[in-house]
Order: sequence, then C-alpha cells, then structure tokens
Amino acid sequence: MFINYGLNQIDLKIVYYGPGFSGKTTNLEWAHNNIDPSLRSDILNLKTKEDRTIFFDFMQFEVGKIKGLTPKFNLYTVPGQDIYTVSRKIILNGVDGIIYVADSGEDRMRDNLFTLIDLVKNLRANKHQVEEFPIIFQYNKRDLPRALPVATLRKTLNRFNAPEFEACAMKGEGVFESLKTAIELVVNRVTKLV
Repeated sequence: MFINYGLNQIDLKIVYYGPGFSGKTTNLEWAHNNIDPSLRSDILNLKTKEDRTIFFDFMQFEVGKIKGLTPKFNLYTVPGQDIYTVSRKIILNGVDGIIYVADSGEDRMRDNLFTLIDLVKNLRANKHQVEEFPIIFQYNKRDLPRALPVATLRKTLNRFNAPEFEACAMKGEGVFESLKTAIELVVNRVTKLV
C-alpha cells in the first residue's frame, strides 16, 4: 500500500501466484479484456518466445473510493517456473493481497504445493502474518478430465481456511469472483490501516 495524499490516491497491489501454466496470466488477460477500458491501463506482458512469463505481467485499474482516496489496483502475475524464485520474492514486495491460482490437474499437485510453500516463505520474509493475510484460492482448470476433486485441493492447499473459487480462466469462469473477493479483503484490511 502506498498513499499519495497530493493526488488523493492509494496504490494497492494484488499478485496472482501459482505454478507455471496454472492460469495466472490467463486470469489477468481475461480481467483486462472485460474491465471498462476507461478504468484500466494497457496490459504489460514480459514473456519468452515460448509464451511463458519471465518476470511479471501487469495491469492497473481504479474503482471506487477508500476514505476519500481513489484506489489504483495494481495486478501482477509471477513467473511459475522454479528458476524464477527470486523474481517471485521481489514481486511480492509491497503486496496487499494474493490470488493463489492452483492447477486442478491430478499431475500438478506437487507443483501447487511447491509454489504454495514458496509463497508462505516469501510472505513471512516480508513480515506478513500469513494466517491473517488476504489470500484467495482459485482452483483453475476445473474443465480438465483429470481434475482433482475440490475437497482434495482444499484439504491439501487451503490450510488457511481462505475464500476459494472453482474456475476455468480460459472461459472467464471464476475470474471476476476471485478478483472481486480479493479486492474486498484488501479494502477491508486497508480501511483499518488508513
């Protein structure tokens, strides 16, 4: 959170976190394509030739007011590949909320767990109380034939009893619900601090 009283503006940061190919960039792109262009920035993608995120994706939009301040929500994705663990830590600096995008595929549980452990470690390194931090779990790719049951994903990943959503980001299912809930949690937390 960064407050600019001269501009009556508050910058808030929400990060999509999860393993590679879980749907973080797809979430951001779907939101970008469905938010009023007058309220949002262009999307910035930094990708490899193979269409994989190498540092982050970014979009900004504004909506509503918080105690007279205009909130600017900065949405980032992190690269999911193991070689970018340092990048993920850097991107979490100043984070106000997380949307953890888990891949529902049966063969992806190890990747989900690895990046979740990485997230918890990085949040703690940034002095955040993980159990009280605004985190949303999004179980993406629910349309896969080998998608794990939500109960299995919940038991394995959502140890914080955080809000959770089923999603198919390619179709836009669960994208706005996840984002809206993350925004509500962030705003509720920030309102107490401002």
